[in-house]
Amino acid sequence: MTTESTGIIAAATATFCVGTSAAVAPLLHHYPVYGGQALRYAGGAIALLVIMSAARLPHLRLSARDVLLIVALAGTGLAAFNIFIVEATRHADPAMVGTIVAAVPVLLALSTPLMQRQPPRARLVFAAVIVTAGAVLLAGLGRTSALGLGLAVGALVCEAAFSLLAVPLLPRLGAVRVSTYSAVAAVPLLLVTGLLVQGRASLRVPTMAEAGALLYLATVVTAFAFFCWYSSLPKLGAEKAGLFSGFIPVGALASSMLLGTGDPGLAEIGGIAVVVAGLLVGMWPTRRTARTQAVTTG
Repeated sequence: MTTESTGIIAAATATFCVGTSAAVAPLLHHYPVYGGQALRYAGGAIALLVIMSAARLPHLRLSARDVLLIVALAGTGLAAFNIFIVEATRHADPAMVGTIVAAVPVLLALSTPLMQRQPPRARLVFAAVIVTAGAVLLAGLGRTSALGLGLAVGALVCEAAFSLLAVPLLPRLGAVRVSTYSAVAAVPLLLVTGLLVQGRASLRVPTMAEAGALLYLATVVTAFAFFCWYSSLPKLGAEKAGLFSGFIPVGALASSMLLGTGDPGLAEIGGIAVVVAGLLVGMWPTRRTARTQAVTTG
């Protein structure tokens, strides 16, 4: 199996798992949002620390640059992303918020090469547009206000930062450490936000159903999905990995069908087909790539 193949599997798995969070989200509708997210990331951090210990993976000494990037990653891609999403849905339909955030493949396809002082690759930008269109078909549209639109765009930028800020950290720290350290750093940020917004009511003892949902979010959607995503970035690059964000609504649809709460129609089926088409356009090897692989394997 090639490096790109393992990256594809990791990226698809990560985004599919994130999509399944929609199935457990209703169980947390009555739990304080920011406190719940803090518990989720705390649980994810504990799970990742256990994995690090079991794998005898040592903690590395972090430079000032490492710390700055990790705090920025946690503050934007984790904490601020959740804050923007929560506040945006107060001023816009959730479907509209999801549609705007679904444009992250396009943002990554444009911003990643520009950060490397290179022009965007037309084929990947085109593929990102196709994937985004498929995700829009899956998520649907809705209404929004100017404030809701601005908050949703903020969530979109934070979603891109979740990948872009991790890229310089991964070569030295690796996927497990970046996942662990960012989850740890997000906990106090969300706790402070919860205290400022909701006071002491931001945390309470969860019910059994809420505890189960938080456990799922901590282990599958945080610890496992973060590791898979950060494993895929060095193998694919943020441009190509970003295309798999289109799998998030696919995961949401699949989990709803499994639980008997969803019934896909023609729009949803068409959306999945469009997402797959975009992935094929983006991942299809160019002549240069195919020639390089032939030389490597030959």
